[in-house]
Amino acid sequence: MTARELEGSEGAIAGYAKRGDLHIAYQVFGDGPIDLLALTNGTILSIDRDDERHWTRFERGLASFARVIRFEPCGVGLSDPLVGQSGPTIDSWMEDAIAVLDTVGSHEVGLFGVGEGGLVALMLAATHPDRTSALVLMHAWARLTRGADYPVGIPPSIVERFVESLADPQQRDGRPDDIGLMAPTLVDDAEFRSWWQHAGQRGASPATARSIHAAATTADLRWMLPTIAAPSLILHRVSNDFIRIGHAHYLAQHIVGARLVALPGRDHVPFVGETEEVLGEIEEFLTGSRSTQVADRVLATILFTDIVDSTAQVVGAGDRRWRDLLDDHDRMIDRQIRRFGGRRVKTTGDGVLATFDAPARAVHCGLAIRDGSRQLGLALRVGVHTGEVELRGEDVAGVAVHLAARVQSRASPGEVWVSRTVADLVAGSGIHFTDSGTHDLKGIPERWQLYSAAPGPLP
Repeated sequence: MTARELEGSEGAIAGYAKRGDLHIAYQVFGDGPIDLLALTNGTILSIDRDDERHWTRFERGLASFARVIRFEPCGVGLSDPLVGQSGPTIDSWMEDAIAVLDTVGSHEVGLFGVGEGGLVALMLAATHPDRTSALVLMHAWARLTRGADYPVGIPPSIVERFVESLADPQQRDGRPDDIGLMAPTLVDDAEFRSWWQHAGQRGASPATARSIHAAATTADLRWMLPTIAAPSLILHRVSNDFIRIGHAHYLAQHIVGARLVALPGRDHVPFVGETEEVLGEIEEFLTGSRSTQVADRVLATILFTDIVDSTAQVVGAGDRRWRDLLDDHDRMIDRQIRRFGGRRVKTTGDGVLATFDAPARAVHCGLAIRDGSRQLGLALRVGVHTGEVELRGEDVAGVAVHLAARVQSRASPGEVWVSRTVADLVAGSGIHFTDSGTHDLKGIPERWQLYSAAPGPLP
């Protein structure tokens, strides 16, 4: 069935389909009762990518109720280049989709088109109704640019400048921040920003990206809309500033029987932000019911910090000086969290909550934060615990989170305290612990033995 095996994500079948002499890279994952062809995830990213937790979680959600099919059109990523042209057209993209569906044995499929992928989904649904069981569009359009008969569009001059600035690697001055437009809730997430840049470079060359954007921004498929007979769902986050909701209203008004669902959020890419609502609407539309979402739980080490007697320090320093100290404090903590491979989840008043994959790195990070705060003239309490947490979007929850907070609240000023669990897990790492006794922790069953940490060799 495939010309060559590819390295895919966990649980994915990966290979090549053929269209004439061209090879089209694809993946299939999940074993749900229906087939779902995913046409982009809101941007041009290669399927041959490093795992990214937001993307992976969203794919896992789709795969819980469908067999998901993804591919890269010729000219993009691992698929063959297009001779004589810099990138795919909407027509060639659709032909590649048909070749992939034939290869994986999918005779009838639901279409999930996001952004420019919505144009391919519209064309497939209109020209191949016998193979389209349902149509789901998110942040899609039939025409992007504004015109006398299409006032909801974007002014052509703005579209042209945006395309050129994103696709031209030599044009840096005034370049738009595409993360700020496409994933604004993660604009300050250094880890995501690094992944985004790397994945985008692997997805398409500047010339190919320009060609794809040009095709997507000049297409006008409005005439096709009344011919679409498949059950259709239009999804749009109401605060998406990249693609405004007026495009979704137009689609819903001109596709017979289409239903528009306005969702909370402002991220353009569907795998970032309020993803549970997106997945729930798609599942219910395609299957007729919405399953109870099983919480995504992982083992993590949780670190809490808090400034000791912050109110008294505000009074002593004055508002302006205190604000400057807090800015220095926040930058120092972010620097140390990145240094030790953690992720800042959120601020908690005068402190932070961060998670780590390894407990030793979390303890070392806590000690570095403690030392950095001393240099700023601040005293911190730091608490560390390892346990199973529930992932809730960008946040974490569960008993382990509450326990880590309680450990932090028990710590002496200027010290890093850990639970017995952490002390046991890092035994032999060289980190030194002093027994701080057993404690009742509010809301936590039983008494817990806690330890004060002192520096050892870096991991």
